Order: sequence, then C-alpha cells, then structure tokens
Amino acid sequence: MQELAKKLDVLRGEFLKAYEKLAIDEKLGEVAILEKEVAEPDIWKDVAVATEKNQELAKLSDEVQPWVLLKTQIGDLAELLEMADEDLKDEIKGQIEAMEAQLEELKKSLRFQGPYDANNAILRITSGAGGTEAMDWASMLERMYLRFFESKGFKAVCLERVVGEEAGIKTAVYEVSGVNVYGTLKSEHGVHRLVRLSPFNANNLRQTSFALVEVLPVIKASTEVEIDEKDLRIDVYHAGGHGGQSVNTTNSAVRITHLPTNTVVAIQNERSQLQNKEKAMEILRGKLVQMQLEQHAATIGELRAGESAGWGQQIRNYVLQPYKLVKDTRTGYESKEPDKVLDGEIDGFIDSYLENMV
Repeated sequence: MQELAKKLDVLRGEFLKAYEKLAIDEKLGEVAILEKEVAEPDIWKDVAVATEKNQELAKLSDEVQPWVLLKTQIGDLAELLEMADEDLKDEIKGQIEAMEAQLEELKKSLRFQGPYDANNAILRITSGAGGTEAMDWASMLERMYLRFFESKGFKAVCLERVVGEEAGIKTAVYEVSGVNVYGTLKSEHGVHRLVRLSPFNANNLRQTSFALVEVLPVIKASTEVEIDEKDLRIDVYHAGGHGGQSVNTTNSAVRITHLPTNTVVAIQNERSQLQNKEKAMEILRGKLVQMQLEQHAATIGELRAGESAGWGQQIRNYVLQPYKLVKDTRTGYESKEPDKVLDGEIDGFIDSYLENMV
C-alpha cells in the first residue's frame, strides 16, 4: 500500500500545481460573488445585465466544478488509503489511475493562457470562388463545427446565414459560448481546401473548393480595444432576407468600415439598428484583435491594411478523392477518416495545434 500512497502523493502534487496555476480558488470567489448578484431580485430590472451575469456564472461554474470534484475525490481516497487493507489494493489502484486520466484531461486548460483564450468566439464561414461547389463545401464545414460544438457542450447562436441559390451557404456567422471557446477554436482560423468528385458536375469530375473560416474573440467591452471613432464609417441600409415586412422597410442593417485597415463588418440579423450596431462593433473588435495577433502589432493603431492572413493562409486539406486524407499544413497532423472529421471529430487537429503551435 506504500507504493499506492506514493503514487497518490504524486497525483496530489501535480493536481495542486495545476490548481494554483489556473487560480481555481480565486475563480471560486468570483463564482460566490456572482451567485449573490444573480440572487438579487432587482437584477432582473435590466434583463441584459442579468442574462450576462447568469451566463458568466454558468461559464465559470463549468470551469471550476471539475477541479473541486477531483480535489474532493483525492482527499477522500487519501483517507481511505490510511485505513484500507490489501483487499482494496486493486480497487484503489484503479481509482488513482482514473483520477490521473481525469487530471490529464483537466490540465489541457493550462494551454489556454493567451489574453483572449477564455473568451467566447465569433465563427464566420465564407465560401470561396467556385459557385455552388464552394457553397456546398462551406455548408459541410458549418455542419462539422456545429457537431463539434454539440460534443463539447458549446452553445452556438446564429447571427447571420446567407444560403446559396442551389445548395450550401455563401456565409454563416455564429457566436459560440462556453469554456475557453476562443482558445479551442483559434486553430481553425484560415482557409480550408476540399478535393472531391463534384456532385454538381455532370461529368463527375474532381473539383477543388475553398472556404474561409474566421475565428474571432468576442470582446464586448470597448475599453479592452480602443478604436478611434474617426477611423470608422457607419452605414445603415435596408435589411434583406426572410425577416418579413418590418425588416425590409426599416434601415436596421448596419455596415461598419474600419478605414485604416479597410475592414468591413455588416450585420442584419432582424434586430433593431442599435442591436445590429452593437453586434457589428463586437465583431469588428474581434477582427482587429485577430489582425493585431497576426501582425504582432502592439496597438490597433499600428495595424496595416492587406497584411492579415485572409485567403492567403491555407491551413488544412480535406481530400476525398482519389484517396481519403485530412491533413493540417501547419502541424502535419492527419487523419485517414475524413468522414469522421467532417462529422465533427476534430479534437486531434485542435490538440496538435495547441501542443505545437501555441
């Protein structure tokens, strides 16, 4: 049993190092404060504030509770080990091994130490040149990510979706919330290339299609990213689409252009003009921060137009014909089961990126 006691001590030591590095106790304090705030009846006088507080509480609770549970389990097992006899040796060994595996999974949180890794994210998918073929590819990526979000317990809210004339989508924009969403998804930012036999070609020829995936951190507070108002051009126009008469007869859609970088964000999500403006500014802040990271710029004011990755950065190839292979061009990680990848099983690509590129 002494050997098991030593093994448990090692586990406890590794646990405490990670626990302290992630500041779990401080986050538990934040949870306690938020719980008091959301318990106050007056908070619901401002529904937007109450909703934001509840979402923040849920997100923090999801992050800290697994650590609290494992801490309790380690303590309980230490007490059991002190009084256990040899008959329980195999059972205790199994519990320690299970906790070791659980800790390894939890320690993945240590990879999310970037300034925006804990933030929610905006995911934008845009079809490339190639008409229906490219739009169909964009919709395949949309399905892949939605399945991945479901498997991770992430919540995805569609902000905008423009469908193709025959099939697929021209663009789709989602706001994704959960624990370390931006840190998890930032590996997906770039151009995704598909090679397959085209279902839209009468001769069934092999076709190459492209789609751009943008992953932007959600930055709600304007104080986090300072943008000079003189650098913005804001246009309002009639929203289109399926929103009904009120959408098509009011100037609810908003387009914001950041003039120094020529970065354009447009939102027409069947909301009020004010709501669309707020959401467009949120996305613009995320776009500028992403550009800042790519250009290694110290401030937004140092950004240069035309120097972001955009369509120039091809990050992953999905080959369905003449062989089956999905390969990341940055890490070299690959899968010979593209059907599973397109069904949302992209953890291997994300883990490889976080281990090798961050």
